[in-house]
Amino acid sequence: MADVIVVGAGFCGLAAATELMAAGLDVAVIEARDRVGGRVEARTNGLGETVDTGGQFICDDMPDVMALARKHAKTLLEAHFEGDYVAQPAMSPQDAERAYVGSSALRDRMKRIPPDDPDIAGLSAGAWLRAQDEPADVKAAFRSMIEGLWCLDVEGLPLWHLIDNDRRITNEVGELQYSLAETLQSLAADLADGLGDRLRLAAPVERIARTTRGVTVQAGGETIPADAAIVAVPPVMASRISYSPALPALLAHALGAWRSGTVVKVQVRYDRPFWRDRGLSGMAMWREPSGLFAFDTSRDDAHASLTFFIGGPLARKWGPRGEDFLRNETTERLVAALGPEAADIVDMTIRDWSDDRWSGGGYSDLIVDMRARDAEAVVRAGAPPLFFASSELSSSFPGYVEGALVAGREAAARVIAYQGGMRRS
Repeated sequence: MADVIVVGAGFCGLAAATELMAAGLDVAVIEARDRVGGRVEARTNGLGETVDTGGQFICDDMPDVMALARKHAKTLLEAHFEGDYVAQPAMSPQDAERAYVGSSALRDRMKRIPPDDPDIAGLSAGAWLRAQDEPADVKAAFRSMIEGLWCLDVEGLPLWHLIDNDRRITNEVGELQYSLAETLQSLAADLADGLGDRLRLAAPVERIARTTRGVTVQAGGETIPADAAIVAVPPVMASRISYSPALPALLAHALGAWRSGTVVKVQVRYDRPFWRDRGLSGMAMWREPSGLFAFDTSRDDAHASLTFFIGGPLARKWGPRGEDFLRNETTERLVAALGPEAADIVDMTIRDWSDDRWSGGGYSDLIVDMRARDAEAVVRAGAPPLFFASSELSSSFPGYVEGALVAGREAAARVIAYQGGMRRS
């Protein structure tokens, strides 16, 4: 019997388990996948190189993940942003600057609105955007930025939730500042090394029961008892677990208020960073179609690469058409943006996170129920001895690895306080 069972071995679950163990509690971590990391993963491309196919980027303003990277002696690779960026559809450099500076200013204006302002109750981000007195290209750039970042249609996003999320993302340096030469997935593996035989992989949770003595978790053909449990998976996935007795109606409704994002991530390798010859940074931003973005993620001149993101409704539309379609669309879009040399691809790695079996999608869940203003607070409170945690619930950087680490620690603190209260009673 464990003191605490942690369901999920993404960064949130790993952080929670590490914190609980540091407090002297016996922990069991159960993961459905055959690996740790959750929405962070690495795969081998056609050149035999290990590349991040999930969450990848960190920056100096994310203290927890940066501290972990340094603790585990990871090699920081700084993203290349020198040179001009390309706007698509094509426009003059002056117009492009105006459109994208304008879209950032529009986002800042949005964040100044109090999330609890009664005037925005029931208002979607899309409806708010249409009401703004801005040029069409500024609005298109804003829409593409939001749908590319959060991977959902702005028409279905409550404005109050988008504001609340954005206010908790506080970096001043670009969030794409660094990746890790060893991959971000390797950092998850380093965290998992400290768990030893407390970690069970390839053990999908079938049922969680609350009992008079705590909880029992059925997973991988075993029934594991514990005093408490933390379900450290995204809200959409947590809502799909079978619970006995059924979760309180308020909690079940809160878990059902979320939807997973839809994103396709494409790693495109070249034999050299040809775009730099023309004074380009490799960054391309699309206003239409919405949700496309590309930038330079070369390790060095001998390992030139662009990362191409397809986010939101466009990923939902393109993904089901298969890898050949995605390969052709990616190539055509990059050629249009960066010139004919963009067709000279030496390798392309495609990862479609749409409807991912164990995460629901990528790269995070968002609330889509306009009325569910208390959903986060209700899920955080859980139904002790059953607790919930995920990056989406973090007090800082929701939807990021940084947020997952913070949320894991926050959930561990709630469990420790609960355990202490139970002992005193």
